[in-house]
Order: sequence, then C-alpha cells, then structure tokens
Amino acid sequence: MYLRKWMRIAGKFLLLSCIAGTAAGADDQNTLAANSPSVWLNAGSYSHHFSRDKDFREDNVGIGAEAWLSDDHALMAGTFINSDRTRSHYVAYQWRPLHWHPANIAVGAGITLGAFDGYPRYRNGAWFPAALPVITVEYKRIGVNIFVVPTISNRLDGAIAVQVKVRVW
Repeated sequence: MYLRKWMRIAGKFLLLSCIAGTAAGADDQNTLAANSPSVWLNAGSYSHHFSRDKDFREDNVGIGAEAWLSDDHALMAGTFINSDRTRSHYVAYQWRPLHWHPANIAVGAGITLGAFDGYPRYRNGAWFPAALPVITVEYKRIGVNIFVVPTISNRLDGAIAVQVKVRVW
C-alpha cells in the first residue's frame, strides 16, 4: 500500500522534473542566493499523521508554487486534496532565516505563516490562519519542504507533511 503511494509521488515528481528541465534548461547553480528570485512548483504533499488509527488521506495531490524573493523570504500559493478528502487552498509567506550548505546542498529552517481553507472540522471549512515550522532541502532544481502541522484538538489532526518541488525559474 505504501509502495503504491510512493510510486505515485515519484511519478508526479518525475513529471514536474521533466517540465522544469524543459522550461528552464540545465543549471549548475546549487543555492537560491546564486539565482534569486526563483520559482518552484510542487504537486501537493505526502502527510504522515501522528494519529495512525484514523482513516486519513495521506497522498495530498494538488498544485502549488513558491516564489523566492531572496534566501529568507518567499510567497506561496496552491491547492490540494487534504487529509479529510476535501479541496484546500492556501496562501502563505515563508521566512527562512537559518541556512546551512553541507555538500553543496542548501538546507534552511524557518516558519511558514499562511491562511488555509477546506478542513470541515475547523471553522466549517472556512479560511483560518496557521503557523507551520518548516525545513527545506534544495539541490540545483530539486527540493523538499518538510512542514510540521500541529494537532488542534477536535479540529485538525497533526502530521509531518513532505512536499517535493522542482525549480522552474
């Protein structure tokens, strides 16, 4: 079951990689600083919920974009099918003040401040603000955002969300 989910995610990632390679060509730059601003696309995320006994959707397919204005500041927006099996939308600002570069891999940490909708138990699906800790890992045109979604009792179940992304500009 998990193998099938990971194969679907890998297929989406491969498709986005092909689009990125075609749209932008080969690039030897490893970090955002070398080429800011930059644009990244993702195909949703995969979430691993802290409550394993509930029937959550963990393959949260969608489309999203993030525009990095500098190493520390990005604007994000997108839509996906959430873990409650309903459509969600988001707009966010990501602040990433911490940076490391082990082996030419750009690693950053910070917080994503945004607005989300589509969760039936939280404000009946209406928009709500959220602050999510984030770690990013990027190498050339491939990257990953790792978010921590907090549990909010009787409204939102917490998870670790992994979002694979490709740089298109």
